[in-house]
Amino acid sequence: MHKKDCFYLGKIAKKFSFKGEVLIYLDTDEPEVYENMESVFVELNRSLVPFFIEKSQLHRNSFLRTKFEDVTSEQDADEIIGCEVYLPLSMLPKLEGNKFYYHEIEGFEVEDIRLGNIGTMLRVNENQVQPLFEIEFNDKTILVPVIDDFIVEVNRADKKIVLNTPEGLVDLYIN
Repeated sequence: MHKKDCFYLGKIAKKFSFKGEVLIYLDTDEPEVYENMESVFVELNRSLVPFFIEKSQLHRNSFLRTKFEDVTSEQDADEIIGCEVYLPLSMLPKLEGNKFYYHEIEGFEVEDIRLGNIGTMLRVNENQVQPLFEIEFNDKTILVPVIDDFIVEVNRADKKIVLNTPEGLVDLYIN
């Protein structure tokens, strides 16, 4: 399994017991969706390694108390503390309407209500305090904050996202 075919689920935060149990921090709004998984991919030495789950249960809202099959001691658990956990993209719950996953809209045509076509969605930049749409337009990169009020429509069938940006925000890049 390659990382590009997966989504980030969370991180193995700490040990829970002397029998090798760990707490996985789940980076999701709906942790209950992931309570009864059979396996996950753990990133070890830049490779995704499958880990099979013997048992798991939610712990304090955003943690998953997990017992992996081959992790039977504190020493085994120490080796995976801090590792990132991934699942295949096929396991992502389907979103509808104007809700979307950031990776899902890459390559979508971007249209502004007032300005028409303003380019192609490169990615969503999450490295800022406010996530930003990065839109390619005539060899320039347009940056638009990811704000629900700006998003008019996400059309998956036509691979198009329609925005309604305030006057002046995108105009700076186009003119």
